Amino acid sequence: MTNIPNTLRSKDIAVVDVEGNGQTPPEIIEIAILAVSGEIASINNMRSWLIKPQQPITQIFTRKVHGIKNSDVEGSPSWAEIAPDIDGALAERTLVAHNAAVEQRVLASHLPSWNPPMVLDTLRLAEAVWPGLSSYSLDKLIEHAKLDTSAVTEQGYHRAGFDAWAAWQLLCKLVDDSGLDWAALVSAAAPKEFVPKAEPENGLW
Repeated sequence: MTNIPNTLRSKDIAVVDVEGNGQTPPEIIEIAILAVSGEIASINNMRSWLIKPQQPITQIFTRKVHGIKNSDVEGSPSWAEIAPDIDGALAERTLVAHNAAVEQRVLASHLPSWNPPMVLDTLRLAEAVWPGLSSYSLDKLIEHAKLDTSAVTEQGYHRAGFDAWAAWQLLCKLVDDSGLDWAALVSAAAPKEFVPKAEPENGLW
């Protein structure tokens, strides 16, 4: 469990990571969603799915990215079978992910009716809070921040459950280190289309 920073306590959040099959266009073969609400976040609120894609997983993605083989998803449901569950788990929740544009784009292609109320990118936030690091990859940020990923030791880097839990730990660390309130967090971490336009200093004139 982790205590939720005050800035995030009134928000309904879905921390997401997806893994793909390496094809063009990509298909999701694994997704993890950590639902966060209230004052404490628990690994017990993580849901993950393996999905059988229409096109096979490429060998290079199996070997160099996530390690998931075609045999691992052979008996898994198709996207069409689990899409309602995914849609329900994401509905009305702020999307949080590392390099969130990837998750947002891929999910939008799989769930055309889904429209997140807010998106927060932990990569964008890390660049703002910890400028000058040599790398902002999730694994390097885990090392830099000494994040506790022991709750997901059965998985490793680039498995959806591990990366989603690590992204949540990273978000909490960045918010605690920066002291940002919600408006400042949105300004630093959200894609520009989610950042409210500043009001003119002198009203309408």
